[in-house]
Amino acid sequence: MPISIFGFQALWSPYLLGTLLLVTVIYFLVTVKWQHKFATSEPLKKSEAINFILFIISYYIIKGSPIDLLGHIMFTLHMTQMAFLLLLVPIFFIKGIPAWIWKIVVEAPVARTIFKIFTKPLVAIILFTGLFSVYHLPLVFDTIKLNEALHMLYTMILFLSAVFMYWPLLNQVENQTEMNNMSKLAYIAGNAVLITPACALIIFASGPMYGTYSDGDMWMKAMALCVPSDTLSSLSLSGPELFSNMDLVSDQQVGGVLMKIIQEIIFGIILFRIFRKWWNTERANPEEITENALKEFQNRTRYQ
Repeated sequence: MPISIFGFQALWSPYLLGTLLLVTVIYFLVTVKWQHKFATSEPLKKSEAINFILFIISYYIIKGSPIDLLGHIMFTLHMTQMAFLLLLVPIFFIKGIPAWIWKIVVEAPVARTIFKIFTKPLVAIILFTGLFSVYHLPLVFDTIKLNEALHMLYTMILFLSAVFMYWPLLNQVENQTEMNNMSKLAYIAGNAVLITPACALIIFASGPMYGTYSDGDMWMKAMALCVPSDTLSSLSLSGPELFSNMDLVSDQQVGGVLMKIIQEIIFGIILFRIFRKWWNTERANPEEITENALKEFQNRTRYQ
């Protein structure tokens, strides 16, 4: 059965598209036209503008295009959607906001405390992987999927925790948490390891775990999160099996596998970039690096 039966609004989320276009206009007004009104501002870099546009486009594709609707129909698409939303989009978001704007945000009275606590590497990694794992517990997952306000709130918190998780790796703001290259490698590896149990639980489950994908009544209620109620009430549907030839267990397992594969690819690219930057730095300044390492060793032995 074609998903076009759900209508234009469910397929393309025009309200979200309008909101994102408005956010884009405000972004360029602040960073280009009104930039001179801020004492600490700097000219917008091409890389920042590109990353912000990528953030807007990728966010709309994930949350506003038919992919969002398909994510409510098939668990495979839901896991793919969440993987990109939590592991790729935050990178574009952090790198798309100019450092001078981030500096204003993170030094604001309330935000200063929040960033100081939640961007500490150990706290950030536990917060993100913990929220991710709890989200995929069947009772929590089904409860969230059946409540629009709770779904929006938890998704927003998950996305914010992903921003905190990436912050120690990507931020360019002075006096913010910054790790050396070796710590970054361990940090990424730790993230990959801690995400694995949740994916394994889904991949190796012997039966359907989530009622919002296996129970017809719960599935219909969950669909109400993205399909207008009048459109949904006019359709005679029994469950997601009408839109896919894949059985529920296979759909669930493929979803878990795809989540893990996407995570490994994105983290692998980040690791490669860290290695390359580390290698280039060492080749460019070998004497300085050796001198700094010697000083650090001498300082350690002095206090032993």
